[in-house]
Amino acid sequence: MGNAGSTAIPGAAARGIRLLIADDQALVRGAMSTLLGLEADLEVVAQVGTGNEVVAAAREHGADVALLDIDMPDGDGLAAAAALAASGLACRSLIVTTFGRPGYLSRALEAGASGFLVKDTPPEQLADAIRRIHSGLRVIDPTLAQESVLLGPNPLTEREKEVLRLAARGDDAHGIAAGLHLGKGTVRNYLSSAIAKTHARNRTEAAHTAERNGWL
Repeated sequence: MGNAGSTAIPGAAARGIRLLIADDQALVRGAMSTLLGLEADLEVVAQVGTGNEVVAAAREHGADVALLDIDMPDGDGLAAAAALAASGLACRSLIVTTFGRPGYLSRALEAGASGFLVKDTPPEQLADAIRRIHSGLRVIDPTLAQESVLLGPNPLTEREKEVLRLAARGDDAHGIAAGLHLGKGTVRNYLSSAIAKTHARNRTEAAHTAERNGWL
């Protein structure tokens, strides 16, 4: 349920903290907009359904904080957070996602996000997080932060991640080599390294572990 183009919210007045909601599910965008709109100091000024629309919408509507889902078409929330951070706009980003994976948290912070919460966060806590982020603070789901510390940083190199992404979709060593323009021996070395780092028994298990931890 993507949304083509940004949608300005009717009747929006120049008051409070201006919010942009980016989520590919229209029902989720609408529910979040309704809940946050009940707060006197928060104002949803725009909604988009793809990651690639975020920067343009933030610029057009003067958003102060962008609430970003991770799993979106045409540029996910992590890419959108990085694009916002590089845009020079004053808009800060808060990842609000179903996928509470430690690896996603570290990748979000590396991308320049100012916060990371899961979608079952109570509305009052979400509103408070937005205020804190707008004031310059960082907000992270405490349970996820603890899991991230215990898990440690992503051990995979960029090449190992590329190889595992192709392995996750079912490609064998020959297919991976062709897709990445590498030799089959080189691919096998990357797979062996990734399997060892994820403490897996085979490439399929390594890919699943990496996905589950948010490392891909």
